[in-house]
Amino acid sequence: MTNKFPGVTLLITHYNRSNSLERLLRSFQKLDCIFEDVVVSDDGSSAEHQEYLKKLQTELSFRLVTTPVNKGLGNNLNKGQDAVLTPYTLYVQEDFVPTEIFSVHFKDALDIMKERSDFDIIRFYAYSPYPYLKDFKKGYSEMMIKPWYTDYGKIYYYSDHPHLRRSDFFKKVGRYTEGIKGDRTEYRMCISFIQNKGKGLFFNAFKTLFTQDNSEAEPSTMSRKSWTTSKNPLIFAIRYAYRQVRYNFDLLFAKY
Repeated sequence: MTNKFPGVTLLITHYNRSNSLERLLRSFQKLDCIFEDVVVSDDGSSAEHQEYLKKLQTELSFRLVTTPVNKGLGNNLNKGQDAVLTPYTLYVQEDFVPTEIFSVHFKDALDIMKERSDFDIIRFYAYSPYPYLKDFKKGYSEMMIKPWYTDYGKIYYYSDHPHLRRSDFFKKVGRYTEGIKGDRTEYRMCISFIQNKGKGLFFNAFKTLFTQDNSEAEPSTMSRKSWTTSKNPLIFAIRYAYRQVRYNFDLLFAKY
């Protein structure tokens, strides 16, 4: 059965992982998912990947938005979203793959977004559940945030992981910060989303609609300091304490 999603643009950010991009596009094709438009925003990939992108364009229909040099995640997200012409955007990074049950639950999310004008984003994937959830319907829960909530994970009210959002997202929450590292870009959008009273849903079975696959041939291009990912118990405790203080301090200045 063909799954058509009029009014939705699939927006994919890409950098030097053209094989991963192909896998993602063909996965949607295999699931018979047809979006009104597909935009691939490339962040100045190498000549080898640029050539492969052009080859893919002849086989898989998408609009390619490029830049002559690498300008970072913020610029890639901004220029990609600027190219979207439909009311809704499904944002997916190129290293994700939709599962067989994606289309059913995505249709539910799209119906909800059309019914409820107050929801700005519906999240489909995360490494861990959002800490404060209120049951909504159809397997989704509303993300809740209050100044007195203590879990620092509340800051991930927004996430760059796969999600559906309104294409006029920037009008309410602002644009992505450019010229800084990718993790800082995401962090600042998290703060901005809260400051500007963003509101959204979270899919309860959050690891069932997409899988993330970084191959040895095309590993993640996001670099982080070693202490942020270390599993050493002492470093983990220090990192937890730091984030608890830093994130909550930053949120003191956010207008909930």
